[in-house]
Formats: sequence, C-alpha cells, structure tokens
Amino acid sequence: MLKLYQFHPSGNCYKVRLLLHQLGIPFEVVELDLKAGAARGADFKAKNPIGRVPTLELSPGTFLAESNAILWYFAEGTPFIPTDKLERARMLQWMFFEQYSHEPYIAVARAWISFFGVPAGKERELEERTQKGYAALDVMEGELKQRPFFAGERYSLADIALYAYTHVADEGRFELSRYPAIRAWFTRVQAQPGHLTITAPSGTWREPSR
Repeated sequence: MLKLYQFHPSGNCYKVRLLLHQLGIPFEVVELDLKAGAARGADFKAKNPIGRVPTLELSPGTFLAESNAILWYFAEGTPFIPTDKLERARMLQWMFFEQYSHEPYIAVARAWISFFGVPAGKERELEERTQKGYAALDVMEGELKQRPFFAGERYSLADIALYAYTHVADEGRFELSRYPAIRAWFTRVQAQPGHLTITAPSGTWREPSR
C-alpha cells in the first residue's frame, strides 16, 4: 500500500490526501512531528534528502516528493488533467503560480502564526510575506471573476493546488471576506465528488515510531 509521510495540517500534504481520496486510492499515513525535527533525521532524509513532507512511498524503497509532482503522477490520464493542450498548460501555469507566488507567503504566514511561532527577528519578514500573500489572492480573485475554475470550466489539479492553502488562509490572518469570487470558488471545490476536509483523517493511520 502507498505510504504517505506527512504533517497533517500541511496544505501540501492535504493536496495529496485530497486527490487520492477523490481517486479512491487507499494509502497509509505516517505522521511526522515536525516540531520535534522528525523530517530532519537521517532515517527520513534517506527517503527524501530535502527533508520535507509530503513524501510518498510508492513501493518499498521507491519515493516521490514535492506535492505537485505527486499530484501529476496520480492524475495523469484522469479528468483532473485537461485533455485540451491550452487548458493543460494553463493548469500548469497556476500550479507554478501556487508554488512560486502563493505558497511561500500564505503557507508560511499560516505556519508561523498557527503552528510554529514567528521566528525571532522575522516580524518584518512576516509583514512582507503577508503583503505578497494578499497580492496572490488579488490575482486569484481577478481570475475567478472570469471563470469558475483555474483551468477553464472544469475542476483540475490547479484547483486542488490552490485550494489547499487558500481555504485556510485565515489561519495566517488573511481576511478572506475581501474576496467574494474566491469564497464562491471554495463552495464549488467543496461540492466536488469525494471532497475531503483538511482536518478529516483519511487512509490507514499509523503513529510514528518512538
């Protein structure tokens, strides 16, 4: 069975759980205590030298990292990737946007504020990340005023990638009430078959070894 090494509140880990759940693919979850440095240990770095979650064990000794790469691996040949060449490219465009212009700001602000604390001396950096997070939300709002989903008329990997951290951005003190188009999109995403909330357990859980 697939084995997902993760930190449950992580939006990047949630992306993987959500897609696997929507595809009906069973998996086992191994929860890592990031506060205790579990992802930095030699055992885990043997699985993923970068020392980050999510990391997916496809078969014994075969690992795949980076959330959007994992999404692509499982979604290829499914309706989650558009067949139209331009829509497929636009899906990738928004997935790149998520990793470069969205996640570094919205996800980091949320992680610092809600889970790990703002590192000493990083208060000004938090303000800067918040400003750039709002810039990303502004771009998304403009796009969603024009179309229901990010790769045209249908739900795709782009929506999974962007939904993961956007719908919990308030945990990073982002005011989502300012974005009606984004909030309407939340409703459309949540209405998709097999939708899973970020807090819901999924798969076969196993506590990390002590």
